[in-house]
Amino acid sequence: MTPITLRLEVLAARQGEEVGVSPWLVVDQARIDRFADAIEDRQWIHVDPGRAREGPFGATIAHGFLTLSLLSRLFATTFAFEDRRMGINCGLNKVRFTAPLLAGARVRGRFMLLKCESLADGGVQHIWNVVVEREGGDKPVLVAEWILRNY
Repeated sequence: MTPITLRLEVLAARQGEEVGVSPWLVVDQARIDRFADAIEDRQWIHVDPGRAREGPFGATIAHGFLTLSLLSRLFATTFAFEDRRMGINCGLNKVRFTAPLLAGARVRGRFMLLKCESLADGGVQHIWNVVVEREGGDKPVLVAEWILRNY
C-alpha cells in the first residue's frame, strides 16, 4: 500500500475527517520479545508463551507501550508529505489501552485530524485522534490523541 501524499497547507481543510488508514502490521512474538528486552519488562504475560497459554488471554500479549510506540510506524506507512522537512512527536493528550493485543495479531491505525494550527515559528501543529484496531477484534486495542508538529 502506497502512503497518501499530502501537503501541509491543505491538510487544515480535513479537520474532523478520517484522513487515512494504515496498512496492516503484524505484531509477532519476536517484536514483543525485542521490545521487552529494550525496556527491561519481561513479565511472563509478554514473553512466556507456555505460561501465557494458561493466563487470562490464552496467549502472550504486546506491552501497551509497544502498541503505543507503533503509532510512528503506522503513521509513516499511511502518509507522505510533499512539503515537510521534518516532523516532531510532541506527545499525547489522551491514551487508553482498550483491549489486549495478542502475539501474532495484525493491527492498523485509523487517523482522524482533530485540529490543525499554524505556529509562530513557521510550523504546523496537528492533533490526531488515532484508533489502533486489531484484525478481527471487536474493539480497538488503543485509542489516543496524538500531537505532532511539522516543519
